[in-house]
Amino acid sequence: MPNATKGCEDASLAYAIQWSCNTVMANLGARVGLRDMVATARGFGFNDPGLRIPSGVTASNFDTDMSPDQLALSSIGQFNTTATPLQMAMVAAAVASGGDIRSPYLVERVTRSNGDLVAQNGPRAYRQAMTPVTAQRLRELMVRAVEEGTGENAAIAGATVGGKTGTAQHGIDNSGLPYAWFIGWAQAYDAPRPGVALAVVVEDASAVRDDISGGGSAAPVARAVMRAALWGP
Repeated sequence: MPNATKGCEDASLAYAIQWSCNTVMANLGARVGLRDMVATARGFGFNDPGLRIPSGVTASNFDTDMSPDQLALSSIGQFNTTATPLQMAMVAAAVASGGDIRSPYLVERVTRSNGDLVAQNGPRAYRQAMTPVTAQRLRELMVRAVEEGTGENAAIAGATVGGKTGTAQHGIDNSGLPYAWFIGWAQAYDAPRPGVALAVVVEDASAVRDDISGGGSAAPVARAVMRAALWGP
């Protein structure tokens, strides 16, 4: 997939995240190499068939045997790479929480009709996806992408928002409408830590094909959800 913006040639990682430079990400993935890319993807939860919420979850895939060109494509989410919205929400949560990922769950508590507690889910450690220092740096870069980049439509007054947009090709030879993605997190100015992390994917955007983008189609949805999560509807 070509770059959707100018200035990506020999751009920094900060610029690449801010403006979604595919070529930069593809080159970095190839330079990191297959072994380390696979290990990092697994650290975030890719290739885990045992993930449950408690029902089974389709495993997100990052191939473990690829040529350098296939690895480059996989590093921007193409080739055989697949990811569920849950998986990408876990990626955003890892950045927001300092590198740790908690096991996801669908239902927080089950009660009887009189309110007595039957069962309750709570935070449980899942994996350490990255070091706190790396997570902090990624938070800074994701904030930049929202404050002055492709994720501007996710900005929320009264909160610090970090995010990353994406536009995924769909269908044979990209024949289908692209999927618009946004992953991110938000922290109210008066809060000690981020209060929400999410992933939004829009599969059937109501826009002209060439205008479909993560920033244009998915980021506004993310903004509404994050604002409601922080302060209510």
